[in-house]
Amino acid sequence: MKVTAEKNEKVANMIFATIYPLYLNRLEKNGRTKEELNQVIKWFTGFDEGTLNALIDEKVTFGTFFQKAKIHPNAHLIKGVVCGYRIEEIEDEFELYKQCRQMEKLIDELAKGRKMEKILRKDGK
Repeated sequence: MKVTAEKNEKVANMIFATIYPLYLNRLEKNGRTKEELNQVIKWFTGFDEGTLNALIDEKVTFGTFFQKAKIHPNAHLIKGVVCGYRIEEIEDEFELYKQCRQMEKLIDELAKGRKMEKILRKDGK
């Protein structure tokens, strides 16, 4: 599927704090924890616990969330399909949408029971 400017804008304006509990609920149903969710998000975004909690409390949009993030240098190693979109085929002009899908891919892998060492990608593996 192709990303459109409208789709990118829609995701940019979504409130992270409204989606976060959905991520957490899905993970807890699969035996994972809030700590593991936060570990994945912190690895991907570079946020510390305090910053992550502040962004949730401030009810920032995904646009602001990813603007403030320092995306991990190994994020390019996140590949695959999420919600019908092949991550590595999302155009650079839709960087925010791509970052959102990359984070969702990490959360998806966590929910499916993948080991944390594999989720938190390292170069050369």
